Amino acid sequence: MLPSNRSLSGALQQKGINRRRFLKFCSLMTATLALPPRYVAQVAAALEKARKPVLVWLQFQDCAGNSESILRSGHPTVLEVVLDLFSWEYHELVMAGAGHQAEAALERVVREEKGKFIAVVEGAVPLADDGVYCTVGGRTALHIARHVCPNAAATIAAGACAWDGGLVAASPNPTGAVGISEAVPEATVINLGGCPQNPVNTAAVLVHYLTFGQLPALDQFNRPLFAYGRIIHDQCERRAHYDAGRYVQEWDDEGHRRGWCLYKMGCKGPQATFNCPSVRWNDGTSWPVKAGHGCLACASHRFWDTRSPFYDRLPTVPGFGADVTAGEIGLGITAAVAGATVVHGIASAVRDRMRTMPPASSPSVSNEPPRKA
Repeated sequence: MLPSNRSLSGALQQKGINRRRFLKFCSLMTATLALPPRYVAQVAAALEKARKPVLVWLQFQDCAGNSESILRSGHPTVLEVVLDLFSWEYHELVMAGAGHQAEAALERVVREEKGKFIAVVEGAVPLADDGVYCTVGGRTALHIARHVCPNAAATIAAGACAWDGGLVAASPNPTGAVGISEAVPEATVINLGGCPQNPVNTAAVLVHYLTFGQLPALDQFNRPLFAYGRIIHDQCERRAHYDAGRYVQEWDDEGHRRGWCLYKMGCKGPQATFNCPSVRWNDGTSWPVKAGHGCLACASHRFWDTRSPFYDRLPTVPGFGADVTAGEIGLGITAAVAGATVVHGIASAVRDRMRTMPPASSPSVSNEPPRKA
């Protein structure tokens, strides 16, 4: 267990992470958060001075896909940096402790770090039959969640199952599975939908919290706008083929080999909001549509029920056609998200700056609008 009062800079040096790799990570986080490039220095400064907050990772009805996702992140590894941003005290998949020793570590965090630690929940919480379908250490997932999450500064619901029940909550939902917000409505929850969540987005939420002292701007589903505020169809590299009416008609046809639009193969990109096309996976290498498979809208609410059958073509989509421009679809949403995210970050930065400056040297606030990234 690493001491929670050690600074990030000291932890990074011990791990052999040089400054260049660290600044590369800060640049990635700034871009992911949709902040102007000038925030890279501020993010780096905030993280270097940050003390290590405590984090616990709970696993309930899940496949461990979200844990696997963050453990297999790219270079410089999100894992290396994020593990050193926080003092991870409990994570059933990777922790060395077991049994009573592990449970004691969780109880100590809830008791000694009340209101200060971050909880990450992976998996759904079953409610049927008093929650007997998921137990850890003799306690139900519902009991653990209601004990831990309300005492955390914030709870991150990692992946579809933790958000809205995911696969285990799909019809007929025999275990009565629900997401963490429904199971513990009094908890402060930020949802990172996706099956699984993208580790870059998870890291970005944690970095935002450390830099600005609060969670990022959220949408109506309590998802961060920087990750879920833009329609995938607007960001897709195959969008030009859609506009030109060039579609894949069947798997492995000429259009498929040439990278044409997958709309007729059931791609749900026109209905999905996520930043897969820009953040991507496997160290930013690719994402499902680039690899030749349609989007399943896995970051959408109850996607297992509402977006299946996955290979059925979407019904008539208002506003779409061979000659529609990208700017005509989701333009208002895109502009609102970009504005809300930047303003949220800038307001936090200005507030923190004003707090730390002596009154005599406080700068005047400029009326100049923020520059675009």
